[in-house]
Amino acid sequence: MARKTPRQSGKVKQKVQPGAAPDWKRWVAPAAIVAMLTAAAVIFLYGDKLFGGKRNNQITSSAAGIAKLNPAGANVQPGVTTADMGVAGEPVKMTVAQALMVTVELDFGGQPPTIAEAIQQIERGYQPDDGVGRTFAILDAYGEPASDGKLHMSMHVSSEKAGMGTLKFKRTGELLWRARIGNPGDPPAGQKNLMIYLSKGSGDASNHVLDGSRGGDNALNVYLQNSQQRARDVWPDGAEREVTFVYSACGCPVKVMVRRVGERTMRTKDTPVIFPDDPDAVRTISNLMKW
Repeated sequence: MARKTPRQSGKVKQKVQPGAAPDWKRWVAPAAIVAMLTAAAVIFLYGDKLFGGKRNNQITSSAAGIAKLNPAGANVQPGVTTADMGVAGEPVKMTVAQALMVTVELDFGGQPPTIAEAIQQIERGYQPDDGVGRTFAILDAYGEPASDGKLHMSMHVSSEKAGMGTLKFKRTGELLWRARIGNPGDPPAGQKNLMIYLSKGSGDASNHVLDGSRGGDNALNVYLQNSQQRARDVWPDGAEREVTFVYSACGCPVKVMVRRVGERTMRTKDTPVIFPDDPDAVRTISNLMKW
């Protein structure tokens, strides 16, 4: 869920992240989202660090009554032009628990790297008003080489607490994006919660919600919300499904394509790179999905 004014390696445009939806600390979007959804409670496997070191291999209950994703749940940035990337003039303005898309073209001076490698060349800068922690997180990243040899990459940014935030290209030191998040004294977004949705397939646009309150150390063994069926009962072996994760202050969805392969699952595409700023969440998800 920005950049330069026409300069060397970082041509940037900023787009609004469209929707909202499902990381694993509890499967529910932050407080603002929870209120909007009316009942957001906890859903999913927590790794040690994800749950403050208290629980291992545990899944908590999901929000009741959420049968499919609600794109209106996220607080998204209204349309922003390329000139508004906050590099040369005033910083981009964001509220806490808001999302936007930062799109850049990066010149690596040769063969462009993969998105997973490129995201490591993006320096995150945080200046929280209270002097503690980070002000935003990158939720996912995707892209491809452009015809001129540069790498076209989009990063989904979610604001977490009041302060300043920046993105720089390490190779050149170029400032790609600069934002002022919230106002001094604004409260942070609060604890993030992980939710997982499984598409129904066969042309059905709705989703199953995985309900971890009844246990399961493998996604296939997790019960569906308000059902006696497990994920394995509705996900045929060999079938590809869209799996959506929510683990963000903005309640925004991160979607990946996944195939069931026997008693485990595997991603069918390398992108998007998911939750690069939350490695503990990635480990939790990977353990659950058996990647």
